[in-house]
Amino acid sequence: MDNDNEILEELKKIREAVEKAPPPVPPKGLWNEFIDFLKSYKVLGLAVAFVLGLYLGALVKALVADFIMPLLGLAIPGLSNLATYAVAVSKQSFGIGDFLIALITFIFVALVVFIIVKIAKRWKID
Repeated sequence: MDNDNEILEELKKIREAVEKAPPPVPPKGLWNEFIDFLKSYKVLGLAVAFVLGLYLGALVKALVADFIMPLLGLAIPGLSNLATYAVAVSKQSFGIGDFLIALITFIFVALVVFIIVKIAKRWKID
């Protein structure tokens, strides 16, 4: 019986040695809490993603305005300058060209983001 108790005590000591210690409590103070906030919520990565997304949108907008819209103008007669398109309703003219350009740009930005996400998933990038 004594031998069994000794073995149990030894196993308890081994278990305590193997178990992970609780994570250390971060030091108090505004600066340390701010650093902990940046680390735990990955704010820097979010900021980088935001800036890259902003410039990706600008790049795709330039692509649409300078390349795709002129191609559409060549493919569809009379669509050379979509920005000047307007709809006339009983003596009132509503400009829809800028909206259509923004819609086409949005569709292409969404397509580019979709493709980037598909590639990232395939490469197992999270």
